[in-house]
Amino acid sequence: MARCNLAVGCVANDLRLCGSRSYRWPVDKSAAITTAPPPDAVMRAVNPLMRYLLRTPLAGGLRKQFMVLSFTGRKTGREFVVPVSAHWIDGDLYALIGSVWKLNFRGGAAATVLYDGRERPMRGELIEDRALTADLFHRCAASYGVKRAQRMMGLQFRDDRMPSLAEFAEAVEVNKLAAIRFTAA
Repeated sequence: MARCNLAVGCVANDLRLCGSRSYRWPVDKSAAITTAPPPDAVMRAVNPLMRYLLRTPLAGGLRKQFMVLSFTGRKTGREFVVPVSAHWIDGDLYALIGSVWKLNFRGGAAATVLYDGRERPMRGELIEDRALTADLFHRCAASYGVKRAQRMMGLQFRDDRMPSLAEFAEAVEVNKLAAIRFTAA
């Protein structure tokens, strides 16, 4: 019997019964880093709340931990408004993600970024170099520490230690992780 990663411990014989896009077979325990996104049902409930809350002073310290990206899809023209973790690395603002919408920033794209209660027009650029992406993930995780890195980056580390750069490189490759750098437009 396969398990999905819903918080309530959904057990299903097949994907239809689970109802979650984040359905996974048992995790390969040999991987040093795996993705650990919240269940889809939680994201559907939390994202609208975060989009609203981050625009108000009620969000407090969350306004410096998260940002809301507003951008247009390259091919579909669909408008996206997505709350994501905000990461400052070497003075630049990054989104470190594994979501498929990252491809909208290939070659650069305009976006409006709500960060710390202020909206700014910015340009987001997908970092195509996997070695650089792994380095960014590694440095960001090191700056947070083991426990906070897992929470802020949506990752799970196999051992109670900081993974090496080589392990981050493997995770970038296997989990299709990406970095998007945001600069002033």
